[in-house]
Amino acid sequence: YALAESGRSVTAAVLNERKGHILEKFWGDTVHIRPRADGGIHRVGGDTAMLAEADDLVLRAARKLKQASGTPLGADLFVDKRIPVGGGFGGGSSDAATVLIALNHIWATGLDLDALAGLGLELGADVPVFVRGENAWAENLGDQLTKLELPPAWYLLVDPGLAAPTGELFQAAELTRDAPPATIADFVSGAELGNAFEPVLRRLLPTVDVVLSELSRYGRARLTGTGSGCFLQFNSREAALETQARLPVSLRSWIVAGAAQSGLRRAQEAFAAAG
Repeated sequence: YALAESGRSVTAAVLNERKGHILEKFWGDTVHIRPRADGGIHRVGGDTAMLAEADDLVLRAARKLKQASGTPLGADLFVDKRIPVGGGFGGGSSDAATVLIALNHIWATGLDLDALAGLGLELGADVPVFVRGENAWAENLGDQLTKLELPPAWYLLVDPGLAAPTGELFQAAELTRDAPPATIADFVSGAELGNAFEPVLRRLLPTVDVVLSELSRYGRARLTGTGSGCFLQFNSREAALETQARLPVSLRSWIVAGAAQSGLRRAQEAFAAAG
């Protein structure tokens, strides 16, 4: 998992289609939490109608922590949503991790990072890496994480505007199921690691096929795991911006910097240092 900068302290570069210049906009969701004394846990305002409660990782994270800790407290939760839903960019998972970390402090539940990561794993395979807030190589169900030091990089992200049909992907007859597992040694050596879901998703969502084909003109275009999001990696912001400017104006795109630590992790460290 390569973490992307998120939160109010950093920006993403977005091409202004009409004026032809670069604007700086926030990239990342912001989670607002207001504790409640009555024990209720509610999602308020914003995009509450977008997700059923059973699919809302923010609500599920708060309720799971409440159950595990036995706290009588509750919370109102509001998400200022910027990361596209269903694109595989980690918005829901990072929001869930933020709720676990923040409510653990607000409710004074006293759970350590391992316990919070364990709760995160029950929510989704990629939640633990956001709980820990470091780049990592993930194995097994997402619970075996090996810290990775990655070189600086910039990413051009494109949202096709469609959520990937995850269930259909895993059930597809043409999905390669016997490929040898990728290893951390392969990744570190720079070997090209394929994505078994790519041909399936390109068939199910022709728009993704179009986006990947367009991006492939400028480099190695990749998918965000089983998500519909597509991206290219660059060594410099200037190269990423140059490529972004060449894309059709119909494509919704951002440029974000890679990060050694998540914005949540840095905020935790700053909070602790401030006493």
